[in-house]
Amino acid sequence: MRKFPIQLSLAIVGIISLNSLAQDDPKAIMQKALDAMSLAGSESIGTLIINDGKGNQRVRKFSTAQKTETAKNETKTIMRFLEPADVKGTGILTYEYENKDNDMWLYMPALRKVRRIVSTEKTKSFMGSEFTNSDITRPKINDYTYKLLGAETVGDVECWKIEMIPASKEIVDGYGYSKRIGWIGKADFISRKYEYYDLDGKLLKVMITDKVKLLDEKNKKYQPADITMENKQNGRSSRFVTDKIVFNPNVKEEYFTTDYLEK
Repeated sequence: MRKFPIQLSLAIVGIISLNSLAQDDPKAIMQKALDAMSLAGSESIGTLIINDGKGNQRVRKFSTAQKTETAKNETKTIMRFLEPADVKGTGILTYEYENKDNDMWLYMPALRKVRRIVSTEKTKSFMGSEFTNSDITRPKINDYTYKLLGAETVGDVECWKIEMIPASKEIVDGYGYSKRIGWIGKADFISRKYEYYDLDGKLLKVMITDKVKLLDEKNKKYQPADITMENKQNGRSSRFVTDKIVFNPNVKEEYFTTDYLEK
């Protein structure tokens, strides 16, 4: 009888495991989706475009540095606005944790001091956009219960469709949504679309991600370079566009401090 090489056998096992994952465990799919975007480190320049639904537009440039410490299950991000003049110097520092509430700090040049963003402010608009403070951080896997709703195509990408229900009233209050539905790419586990429902169960916002880039080829880590959030209830929309991004696992630790936020 012909023997298969051990590498081929392991590959077959991996394919079988992936198929089982797709069919049976939406929570595991979501965990892989979070992992797929967890870069060891990066530095980028981006643009935030805010449309008020009446033809008026605001454009804001910013820089970002991000670092993930896998051993601590901790991701740190600092964002600093570069222009226009009315937001120049404004900075946001975020520490994301796996098993406890995230920490966020805001620096506003006019006040010349760092202020912690408290939990009750997580549902507020981020810099006047349709993104909230909680939207710009990753959801915690155990904050939701999950249900696989089947498969659908977003654009030309075959996706799993997964419903996410907050696990408690406190989590509903913290995120500001009664549920979310996500479309996760089957090939790369990147989120291609999210629907957000308000506290009355009505569709509130739709987020679309585009121009997905493979930044860390060795570890198969991706980032979308174009993210649009459209508010279906007020007609407004906001868009994050990454103009330039560099994968850098050695981002300086000194960037992620409140002292640096004030510089």
